[in-house]
Amino acid sequence: MKNILEITNFSKIYSGKKKAVDNLNLTVSPGDIYGFIGRNGAGKTTTIRATVGVMDFEEGQIIVDGHSVKEEPVAAKSRIAYIPDKPDLYEYITGIQYINYIADIYGVEKDIRRERIEKYADMFEMTSNLGDLISSYSHGMKQKCSLIGAFIHHPKLLILDEPFVGLDPIANVRLREMMHNLCSMGSAIFFSSHVLIVVEKLCNKIGIIKDGKLINSGLTEEVLGDSSLEDIFLEVAKG
Repeated sequence: MKNILEITNFSKIYSGKKKAVDNLNLTVSPGDIYGFIGRNGAGKTTTIRATVGVMDFEEGQIIVDGHSVKEEPVAAKSRIAYIPDKPDLYEYITGIQYINYIADIYGVEKDIRRERIEKYADMFEMTSNLGDLISSYSHGMKQKCSLIGAFIHHPKLLILDEPFVGLDPIANVRLREMMHNLCSMGSAIFFSSHVLIVVEKLCNKIGIIKDGKLINSGLTEEVLGDSSLEDIFLEVAKG
């Protein structure tokens, strides 16, 4: 089975200083929900930004669904949907205009997009708000709008940075359902979060990064053993 994400010997140095990420290696396979955790400044966002192609890097290789982020950036990006921790949407268009714009970029057929927009907007209780300007949205509504845009083209790799921040409890549950459904179709999800209980329950794989180094990774049950993720994380933070 071909991996959807392969990060090999990836390092990133900022302005000649110490490595923000140091020789990181990990793989994400079809069906995986991979939780990537660490303290602020550990290297999570740097890894994510390099993977989605918005940050250059000199050392290592990142492959998305068989395509190099460095050498085949368009092919790699066409397989990814990415939502940063603070979605930066176009403020003066409506939610439905934004979602249709994303669907156009990824070539989603009209009938398919209509069906998916109805489905996801209903799940997020956004149907009545899609005609409103994004500038009128709360942070949570912007998050929901960006998630609908991400799911509408059924990406092979969905990358999320703190996806649950700002979502109400019902939207939280809906997002987890959508993540599982996407992975059941052969896609994969790679996301960072500080909500450890969600990572522990949702993910089949976990990676823990500290000071730029991946210090523990693998199947969730192997990483946890007889401990909780919170206990392991606190031990890592102290060590």
